Amino acid sequence: MKEKKLSPFEEKMNNWIRDHLTPIKIMDRIFFLDHIRTMLHAGLSLIEALHVLAKEMENKRFRAIIGDIKTQVEKGNQLSDVLSKYPKIFPSMYVKMISAGETAGKLEESLEQIVNQMKKNHELTSTIKGAMIYPAVILSAIGVVAILMVTVVLPKITSMFDEFDTELPLATRVLIAITDFMSKPLNLIIVAILIIGIISLFVYSLRLSPRFKYMVHSFNLHLPIFGSVIQHINLARFSLTLSSLLKSTLPIIEATDISSETVSNVCYTKALKEAREKLEKGISLSEILMSHGKLFPPMVTEMIMVGERTGEIDRLLEELSNFYAKEVDNTMKNFSTIIEPVIIIALGLAVAGIAVAVIMPMFSLMQNF
Repeated sequence: MKEKKLSPFEEKMNNWIRDHLTPIKIMDRIFFLDHIRTMLHAGLSLIEALHVLAKEMENKRFRAIIGDIKTQVEKGNQLSDVLSKYPKIFPSMYVKMISAGETAGKLEESLEQIVNQMKKNHELTSTIKGAMIYPAVILSAIGVVAILMVTVVLPKITSMFDEFDTELPLATRVLIAITDFMSKPLNLIIVAILIIGIISLFVYSLRLSPRFKYMVHSFNLHLPIFGSVIQHINLARFSLTLSSLLKSTLPIIEATDISSETVSNVCYTKALKEAREKLEKGISLSEILMSHGKLFPPMVTEMIMVGERTGEIDRLLEELSNFYAKEVDNTMKNFSTIIEPVIIIALGLAVAGIAVAVIMPMFSLMQNF
């Protein structure tokens, strides 16, 4: 049975969906780079390796991209130059590491460093996301229960206070006012629109106002529990990236500049951008980071100092990244244990407030008899 031939419009639609709506997962990229390294080590040429991967890759969009990469390499282009045309798939950091490997004749080693870094970053990200699922589910459930309480349950309870002749306590009046307001669908819609508007404005300001973003990120670092986690995540990414780049024979000035783009907190980004400028003047990295004591603890600056003196800065940075990655992992594993008391206390206060608001009028009424 012959397959139905697609019309030009259908082909364009399929290509558009493939190119824009088919995501290329991190594991696909790890598979691609790791298998290139393996095949190069086995003695295959780069073109042969790309030819094999273009057939093996399950993701149709990525398969087409690999086919294009193979075609460009066959024309004599460097692999790094071709990969730079796909910045959303292969960030500039990895492209520069591959370029350094090609120049030094150590492409296999560079690919190994990239694969190791991608795996560690993926593990770190997965740990954080996994730890956030539990509190997100709990808070969502609490939100649903709270809406049901103020729209269905509490209006029935507070309606009996209409028969009271005496003045109601302040807590009861506040509860009645909140219940009356939230029990009206129009008011609920207004509140929902306001919340969405505030969140949208916050996100919009973060994107467009560097000063506002810096203030928010600086505030985040001072949050209890979360501030320490954010610091450890950024230190793990910084040390891992810088270690990988130095192992790929990139100069420390360029490596520091690239590292500033991989951290998620702009306070660290700003500090590392400034470090790049000072490194050009001949100041050591450890000395520069010491001036940012709140961002880089003494353990970090001292290990970098030892690495600079012994010529093993890349190895010591790798040890730092492993240490902070484990710290994040341990904190995230215990995150549910840490957050549970906070949730219980908040729920307890809310229930106690409602109970006081409901019981106080009844107690006052009993005293009057």
